[in-house]
Amino acid sequence: KLLREVPLIDGHNDVPWQYRKHSNDFSAIDLAGDTAHLQPAMATDIPRLRAGCVGGQFWSVYVPTSLKGADAVQATIEQIDVVHWMCARYPETFELALTADDIVRIHRGGKIASLIGMEGGHSINNSLATLRMMYRLGARYITLTHTKNTDWADAAGDEPKCHGLTPFGEEVVREMNRLGMLVDLSHVTDETMRAALRVTKAPVIFSHSSARALCDHVRNVPDDVLRMTATNGGVVMACFLPGYLTESGRSRLKAYDAERTRLQKLYPDDQSKINAGIAEWKKAQPAVREATLNDVADHIDHIRKVAGIDHVGIGSDFDGFSGPPEGLEDVSKYPDLLAELLRRGYSKEDIKKVAGLNVLRVMRDVEHISKQLQTGAPVK
Repeated sequence: KLLREVPLIDGHNDVPWQYRKHSNDFSAIDLAGDTAHLQPAMATDIPRLRAGCVGGQFWSVYVPTSLKGADAVQATIEQIDVVHWMCARYPETFELALTADDIVRIHRGGKIASLIGMEGGHSINNSLATLRMMYRLGARYITLTHTKNTDWADAAGDEPKCHGLTPFGEEVVREMNRLGMLVDLSHVTDETMRAALRVTKAPVIFSHSSARALCDHVRNVPDDVLRMTATNGGVVMACFLPGYLTESGRSRLKAYDAERTRLQKLYPDDQSKINAGIAEWKKAQPAVREATLNDVADHIDHIRKVAGIDHVGIGSDFDGFSGPPEGLEDVSKYPDLLAELLRRGYSKEDIKKVAGLNVLRVMRDVEHISKQLQTGAPVK
């Protein structure tokens, strides 16, 4: 009932990357059918999106950091094309959204508002002109880094070089503010989080991050940054990846990353052998319940406690990882998470904020500040 009144907006889903695994052959995946039977199985399809009452989705147009320069730019444009194609292929379900008002209108019309989020500043190839053109193509956020540093910002897990943002990195943030593009601080180092929060004139988002206090992973947000985000007016969208939720999940993710790195060095030019090796490694691992729906709810609780109810949202990262939390196996399960929050004493208005109202408020603030910057009006 609540999700008929307000759109549930998920901050990050990697379906476009699943198409790229098939060389963007659109016939390879039919989202109108059951994608759970595919190899590997997917967490997203239209029947399950409908069951999950999804009202708005930021589709990630991720490309690997191994792609450099113009290759990264081209690949990102190709991934943006995938989202446009999805909207054209399934017009009864998806419609491209560029503004907060678009999301509300599309949701009221019974469709899923489809937004474009870029994952990694390498996709602009150190060019503000490219940034501006990505915005014109529909991109409405950029995660400043992915897993590797850019020339102007540091990535969580990489060796810091900028120790925050370079002067050009500050220019990127200011230009995103001017355009009306959300600054996404998932994947960056703590220093870069703090630097961007000092520079930005508009609220930021963390499109898929959880709370460092509950799981000590560098991808999560420390409490001081949660408080800075509240002061900034931004929103932290809790991620479902088990490695960011529990210490057992973090340990398993660390072991997985080490095995993947070993296989990549062993078979640098043979992705099929790497995939086979990963599959064998997974089979050999003992069965461990890494995370559950309750763990995600715990992270939402913590973000609410430290930053406040106005600064928490949902950013699943579905189809960007394997082994989801028990109880949150796919996109049909969002109502179960919200029901758990209700059981924990969240009010109906609280649930509406977590589901989507907080993100809509941030988007409207970003759009308003963009207009002020473009007209030369003082930003308040």
